[in-house]
Amino acid sequence: MTDTEHQINQWFASHMEHTAQAASTAGPAIEDVADAFVATLLQDGKIITCANGNANILAQYFCTSLLNRFEQDRPALPAINLGADATTYSAICRDNRFNDTFSRQVRAIGKPGDLLFVIVDDGHKANLIQAIQAAHDREMSVVVLSAREKSDITSLMHPEDHEIALNNLSPTEATPLLLLIINALCGLIDGKLFGG
Repeated sequence: MTDTEHQINQWFASHMEHTAQAASTAGPAIEDVADAFVATLLQDGKIITCANGNANILAQYFCTSLLNRFEQDRPALPAINLGADATTYSAICRDNRFNDTFSRQVRAIGKPGDLLFVIVDDGHKANLIQAIQAAHDREMSVVVLSAREKSDITSLMHPEDHEIALNNLSPTEATPLLLLIINALCGLIDGKLFGG
């Protein structure tokens, strides 16, 4: 076996180990979060997502899966990714208000009964913390999907909020698992709302 083959095998083995660990610890939380999403949608609320960096790709994927379709044709579901609007994002940053990039938007479009979905893959940034605080100010519930446990975000959670936290993984380790969890959430949402 070459060094490259050995390295590739190590990557797969590490991924399988992290996947097995996440499956054993995150399952109940995934179902609770799916129920929270469904409850929001059934009460005519919308899901607002935000994330920094590469995690923003996952936030957009989640929104696209709700707005268009996941695995079956069905009515569109209301979801907005705050990080998808590069013009608004950069305008807020231009005015030296990076920490307000998401909270300003949450305060403008969020309403009681909506849900804020925060995806964190690389530690907990001030702009995500402020988004959570803004959501609570707007009487919105919050769901956090995080690569890390016991963070500064955890202390902000209200009793009606939910968190799915992986076991302190790096962004590279966490990304495939975060995507797997998002796929599970999308499948559960579809199944609970539309069957099949």
